[in-house]
Amino acid sequence: METIRQLQIRRATTADVPAVVALVESAYRGESSRAGWTTEADLLEGQRTDPDAVAGMVGAEDGRVLLFERDGALVACCHVQRREGYAYFGMFSVRPDRQGGGIGRAVLAEAERLARQEWTAPELHMTVLVQRPELLSWYERRGYRRTGQRYPFPYGDPRFGLPKRTDLEFELLIKAL
Repeated sequence: METIRQLQIRRATTADVPAVVALVESAYRGESSRAGWTTEADLLEGQRTDPDAVAGMVGAEDGRVLLFERDGALVACCHVQRREGYAYFGMFSVRPDRQGGGIGRAVLAEAERLARQEWTAPELHMTVLVQRPELLSWYERRGYRRTGQRYPFPYGDPRFGLPKRTDLEFELLIKAL
């Protein structure tokens, strides 16, 4: 099992945008994503993100895109954004061939540490597709509470993917820090 001590953590720059987009796409979409357990390939096709969206996150003053590297290779990333009264966690991706070894737990722990210690956020929020019960359970085991508050998937906006189902929606999860 890998730990945070074995990973180098740094803030993404605009030069990292193509690598971040490639990592996110590989973790969630297409056949390559099926090597891991976070795939959304049965729910969505098309893109998960794009260079413009990632560049916007990288350049934003209210957040950080964190990169996790091992031996110089990008293995994981996430986006943490400071919001009014809480922090938001998203774009969480681990290389499919590295999933299940503890990297995800380390990424989540670092995002929580950043939000709690550097921003003094009382809570970390995220949204997860309700059609992903195994992912919801993973977050619950790490102290996240399902709120029952749901948001519709942005159907008709190909920037977020091309749905294979008509019932997709997100649920808000919250963890007190």
